[in-house]
Amino acid sequence: MTRRIILAYATAFSLMLAIGVANTVNAQVGKNQGVLNPNLAGEKELLALPHLNAKLVKNILDKRPFLNMTALDTLLRQSLSKEQLTELYPKLFISLNLNIATREEILLVPGVGKRMAHEFEEYRPYRAMAQFRREIGKYVDEKEVARLEQFVFVPINLNTASDEDILSIPGIDKRMLHEFKEYRPYKNIEQFRREIGMYVDKKEVARLERYVTLE
Repeated sequence: MTRRIILAYATAFSLMLAIGVANTVNAQVGKNQGVLNPNLAGEKELLALPHLNAKLVKNILDKRPFLNMTALDTLLRQSLSKEQLTELYPKLFISLNLNIATREEILLVPGVGKRMAHEFEEYRPYRAMAQFRREIGKYVDEKEVARLEQFVFVPINLNTASDEDILSIPGIDKRMLHEFKEYRPYKNIEQFRREIGMYVDKKEVARLERYVTLE
């Protein structure tokens, strides 16, 4: 086989490998299997959940957006018992930032105890959801990893995130995807707040900001 042919095969293999890697890129917000986001859910959806009555639902709607799970938990603990919250949180949850969530927040994830909370923290900083799946997959099976990833996210880089990554942010549609990309490169987070603030109010900018980074 001539050197030219060998080089051609090597180039083709490298291209195929690159395509394969690109196709395995994962969105940075865990794939949701039905957990409602209290910042986005409608009144009827919330009323259908266990232990939420009209008064509690009104409080949630009035006080959102909640910028972390602790804020929601603080509100609900005024009315619901620990047992009731244990039944509710598999159905209603605000995703945790894997890189900054406190131990107390991680322990709010349904089914997570102190041992698993330690494993969540052990592998920081997370660069991608694929890393979370790989590391936590050392301790539980694929089904359990898939369940856990519903409750977490890794912030996306505003300047390099793929369309898939951006669209994985709860509440983002194609129109807002365009606006996110329109102002690249972002120099700082203040620029993000200013530019995106032309399309949504300050509360929504704050909610979206949880999911992004420039690091």
